[in-house]
Amino acid sequence: MFSSRLPARLSPSVLSQAVSHARAAGRVRFDLTETNPTVVGLTGPTGVVEALVDRAALTYEPAALGTEAARRAVAASRAVDPARLMLTASTSEAYSFLFKLLCDPGDEVLVPHPSYPLFDLLTALDGVRPSPYRLDAAGGWCLDRASLDQAVSASTRAVLVVSPNNPTGSMLHRDDREWLVAFARVHGLVLISDEVFADYPLSPGPEVTSLLGEERVLTFTMGGLSKSAGLPQMKLAWTVVSGPDELVASALERLDMIADTYLSVSTPVQLAAPALLEAGLGIRAAIHARVRKNLETLRETVRRAPALTLHEPGGGWSVVVRVPAILSEEQWVLHLVEAHGVLVHPGFFFDIDTGVHLVISLLPPPDVFESGVSRIADAASGPLS
Repeated sequence: MFSSRLPARLSPSVLSQAVSHARAAGRVRFDLTETNPTVVGLTGPTGVVEALVDRAALTYEPAALGTEAARRAVAASRAVDPARLMLTASTSEAYSFLFKLLCDPGDEVLVPHPSYPLFDLLTALDGVRPSPYRLDAAGGWCLDRASLDQAVSASTRAVLVVSPNNPTGSMLHRDDREWLVAFARVHGLVLISDEVFADYPLSPGPEVTSLLGEERVLTFTMGGLSKSAGLPQMKLAWTVVSGPDELVASALERLDMIADTYLSVSTPVQLAAPALLEAGLGIRAAIHARVRKNLETLRETVRRAPALTLHEPGGGWSVVVRVPAILSEEQWVLHLVEAHGVLVHPGFFFDIDTGVHLVISLLPPPDVFESGVSRIADAASGPLS
């Protein structure tokens, strides 16, 4: 009766049921999975409510790719051409639009592993097949070029890049960008770059870069208020289209038709976009300070706990920590919840398939974060009890 694009079984896993029971029983005291910036004790941006109260919102004037004023505001914040910009309610919706633009049912897109698990469902819902390519943990989660060469096929239409990656925090290096552009040109592929965490660099390292404004191949670069301004509830994202002029024009013409079919971005949010972007600067600074502070706390903790290994992130809100293989990842998560009241994600949730890893958010309040990672270090360094 139901579409095969959806999972055949929707029942929660044993692990998710155990975590739900622990939450309900009040045993989760240190939630290190929280990535919602509106619930972690940060001072919210001012002027947001006032910006949403505009009588002009009572008049509906649909604009498929976004209103001119909203696109100008976003374009100014990104230093791009507003004529090459599409607004959507979320980056998830932007992915759906791009899959509709680029792919026929059964076509493939290359997807990084590790990365956020939402890609499997996003591709399935549009009848597209995800073909994974690896990020090399030993090389700082950089592109595994051999893996990309092996993953591409005659059905491949695009390469997805996430920089900073969620959860590894890895970022696109300049030499990898040049290789990736050449790879896309040889195989006739499009580049899709998810850069929602680009405003949160964390660590110095090899020279990193963005695909924003790439002119040699058709490229779509994403961002949004959810991360950039810490306002996930405002539901406004953007996609910048770049590349050869003729391809950009053809892509925008077709995206206009797709977006006009849905018209999902609300008028109040578009009217408020200039004020929301400005208000978001303060919360962005607060988020950046928070994640930097928590990252330094984690570094200090790891230095005192040789059993832990931190994969140093280049940016974003999450980190990957390797723990001793005395337990499986699922066992580690359950042990930390039951014995220490600490909640973390297992590495396999993000398709990390080498070693035993935990994924930790850098966004929780500093006292919660410090207590949580201290308990992880104690559990990893001493006898399990």
